[in-house]
Amino acid sequence: MSATFGPSAVATPANGVTVARLLATPLLVVVVVERGPSWGALFAWVVLAGSDGIDGWLARRHGVTTSGAFLDPLADKVLVLGALGAIAVQGWISWVPVVLIATREVAMSVYRARVARRGVSVPARPLAKLKTATQDLAVGLVLMPWTGLHHIWLGTDLLWAAVALAGLSGGQYLLDSRRPPSPSGALSGVPSPSGALSGVPSPSGASGPIVAVTAREGALG
Repeated sequence: MSATFGPSAVATPANGVTVARLLATPLLVVVVVERGPSWGALFAWVVLAGSDGIDGWLARRHGVTTSGAFLDPLADKVLVLGALGAIAVQGWISWVPVVLIATREVAMSVYRARVARRGVSVPARPLAKLKTATQDLAVGLVLMPWTGLHHIWLGTDLLWAAVALAGLSGGQYLLDSRRPPSPSGALSGVPSPSGALSGVPSPSGASGPIVAVTAREGALG
């Protein structure tokens, strides 16, 4: 029987994978800068980007934690922006899409932090998940020798598509933030009718919901 962890746990298998991905990102940056589009760089990217699915699976199996809900999206953003920055430094792509994506990610992090103070979690919209997949694929195409050395436009065009998706999904979140709370709760109806968030009961007599632990797949965006 696998061990389960409460929301306050820190030393969990999922967090171990997340921290490993975070610590390995500088190594990926070095490989990208030194080797450029190469199978080694592509392999490192696929392993690190794919590990996000592993820690998500572990979190669902052993229990989602508040520390994981914070660390997982942080590691994802550091990984993607680190890879894009390393590629842009070498001149393979323009800095413009990198800056636009970075600005959107910072804005979303601030937005999530603000609404979390009101006891609201922000699940990722399908469009935001598509943006994440698109930018990951764009990085992979730039790092793959066949496309990065001879058909770089495939990666750059896809990166601009990711920028467009980032803007559209960011606009969705902005519209959500301006909608009045629904009878069951605020922003996407996250709180349950009983006053709890994501299955976490609120203390008796509390006037409002407590902060929920956001599932890892809901932290993307």
